[in-house]
Amino acid sequence: MAATVVVAVGAAEVAAVAAEPLFPGAPQGEPDIERTDLPSGVRVITERMPEARSVSVGMWFAVGSRDESAEIAGASHFLEHLLFKGTADRSARSISMAVDAVGGELNAYTAREHTAYHTRLPVPELRFGLDLLADVVSEPAFRPPEIDAERDVIVEEILMSEDTPDDQVFTTLYESLFPDHPLGRETLGTRDSIENMGRDDIVTFHDTWYRPANVVVAAAGNLDHSEVLDAVVDLFADGPPGQAPQRTPPSLAPVPLTVVHRPTEQAHVAMAWRGLPFGDPDRHALNLANHVLGGGLSSRLFQEVREERGLAYTVFSSPTSYADTGSLVVYAGTGPDRVDELWRVVQGVIDDLVAHGITDEEHRVALGYVEGSMHLGLEDSGSRMARLGSSVVSRNEVVPIEEHLRRYRAVTLHDVQRVLRRVFSGPRSVSAVGPFSADDPRLGVLAS
Repeated sequence: MAATVVVAVGAAEVAAVAAEPLFPGAPQGEPDIERTDLPSGVRVITERMPEARSVSVGMWFAVGSRDESAEIAGASHFLEHLLFKGTADRSARSISMAVDAVGGELNAYTAREHTAYHTRLPVPELRFGLDLLADVVSEPAFRPPEIDAERDVIVEEILMSEDTPDDQVFTTLYESLFPDHPLGRETLGTRDSIENMGRDDIVTFHDTWYRPANVVVAAAGNLDHSEVLDAVVDLFADGPPGQAPQRTPPSLAPVPLTVVHRPTEQAHVAMAWRGLPFGDPDRHALNLANHVLGGGLSSRLFQEVREERGLAYTVFSSPTSYADTGSLVVYAGTGPDRVDELWRVVQGVIDDLVAHGITDEEHRVALGYVEGSMHLGLEDSGSRMARLGSSVVSRNEVVPIEEHLRRYRAVTLHDVQRVLRRVFSGPRSVSAVGPFSADDPRLGVLAS
């Protein structure tokens, strides 16, 4: 049976048309997912969950901190804060009270390549949530007193991050991994960029990037696709359609070692290699390899560093993908006098993994973890909505769950070892935050 794609032809008129194949992003094999690409350029994707008592709606924009110039670093995050400060017809207080009055949730976040605004509400409040988000993202008031007040809030957020060593170590690490590149900048921006950013800068950023070509509306829950279309068909209908940001991959080599002096009791150390972009066919093998390295309680790093040697309370590894590159990070916190020992152990674990690969049992456990966490992560409307929105805004498609699992099941031990050698053969960056000088002998192993 052919799946149904709903195409909106007007604010009040919606036609259902049978189509084969579906638009990219509405995966065959998941009939409850429907997608419509509106004439304006706005992409709308929904998943019906008849058993759910909630609906979750998100408006995702394909612009983030990597799309900012250095002069307006932090503009995406600043804008994220400001959109909840109100529109011409709604104050920040009235927005909060309206959501609270129905027991809902309203939030947003800024990433390096996208920004998302989302709400979760009882089923009868779907239209309210859609109308609220559409108003907030398309008609912000940008009142000068509210901009100045939020500027102070963000500066405090930056200062808080700088005072938190296990945040600072990652900020410094990314600056080293992607030097002089927007991916290396903190999404919050800098104190100088936020303090010097004027209202006109923010308005221009919004007018440039918050256009139909960059908008994905995602919703999941006990809903009808046509109801979502009716509510958003006119979203950003006035004005130019806009275009996606033009992105340039990092070109400079990573900085080997960066040390930040802080009078802390614990040393925070992280190292990173450039990883794989979203579309790389090796990314499934890398995810399995990461679970064995430091992605779970049974991982080699957790077992060797914490359970066997007691060298750290927290130790983990984590991969991240972007449009044209990625990262693989390893982090641990330990006493300043144990850094050398800690990182010799970490490097030994990595070397052994690269040289010999993973075992059959580790492969089985990693695959089981991926499959189980994938299913457990899709139990509520919020996680279903996030899957749709993040997939379409990043890759313009939603891969069916069964296809995801097929790709993971197809990964062999050879694939895992090959991707480990591929990633770890590249240069690494190391960041250390603690009571160290730049030439502290306790950091000798990190510079080797």
